[in-house]
Amino acid sequence: MLAMVLDSPNRELVQKELPTPVPGKGEILIKVEACAVCRTDIHIVDGDLTAPSYPVIPGHEIVGIVTKCGDGVTKFREGDRVGVPWLGKTCGVCEYCNRGLENLCDSPEFTGFSRPGGFAEYTVAHESFAFHMPKGYCPEHAAPLLCAGLIGYRSYSMVRGKKNLGLYGFGAAAHIIAQVAVFEGHDVYCFTRPGDLEKQSFAKDLGCKWSGGSDELPPVPLDAAIIFAPSGPLVPQALKAVKKGGIVVCAGIHMSDIPSFPYSILWGERVIMSVANLTRKDASEFLAIAPKVPVRTQIKVYDLKDANLAISEIKEGKIRGAAVLKPNC
Repeated sequence: MLAMVLDSPNRELVQKELPTPVPGKGEILIKVEACAVCRTDIHIVDGDLTAPSYPVIPGHEIVGIVTKCGDGVTKFREGDRVGVPWLGKTCGVCEYCNRGLENLCDSPEFTGFSRPGGFAEYTVAHESFAFHMPKGYCPEHAAPLLCAGLIGYRSYSMVRGKKNLGLYGFGAAAHIIAQVAVFEGHDVYCFTRPGDLEKQSFAKDLGCKWSGGSDELPPVPLDAAIIFAPSGPLVPQALKAVKKGGIVVCAGIHMSDIPSFPYSILWGERVIMSVANLTRKDASEFLAIAPKVPVRTQIKVYDLKDANLAISEIKEGKIRGAAVLKPNC
């Protein structure tokens, strides 16, 4: 099979021909139809996140068809369309798993990091951490739901019900969760890179009440803000934008250092919190609500062999929505 492989951090992905993987007990073999490119993939490629071992096949927003089931598989059959997210497996016995916080598992496995990912023609996944995909989505448009959507949804769940909601960084995750928030009656305020009028217009097209640069303050104080961009300086900026009792959620798995800031912008029982990974409950809930909104993903499709180009264009801010890799595009 063809795969795009990271041999070591801070290098481009290399195109390789590898043996098609064999599913083990409880695993399924998936023919990849589409795999979206996540910011986390870029952090892995850039070495911001160091993988347990190399080489690595990145990619954790996978949609594909089950072509073979390993021993003991009961959840899926050959021919099923499935989605595979970042959380690839948990231990099931640690303190956090026992408390229903599997996203904080002490011994997790992550797709495209410690498990084979979807930047390939085939991949394997544990059946318990794969999901039936909702009808009505083609694979390319469904792929961003598996991380941009899921992490966005988990972040959104922490501030659900807060009327005035700010979204910092209007990329793959924000453009999905903005639709959910608008659908549920929130007033959404979008913050982009200063001067990015195209994305500001895109946000308004999706129903956001206001859009502007991340260096601006919104026209009204926010009840909560979610930071999707991996930029630490946005934390004090968001704190200035939220009212007393407001919440600032840092949604990324990696963020640059947060600069020092005056206590006065935190005071007033404002809260800063982070989001770590996702749970299977998040996936089940979000994949059920997405078709009801309905969430529509804005994508740019690349051939699998052009993964490095997709990564480069995301870094340069050229993607409106999400980049999606497709084998044999």
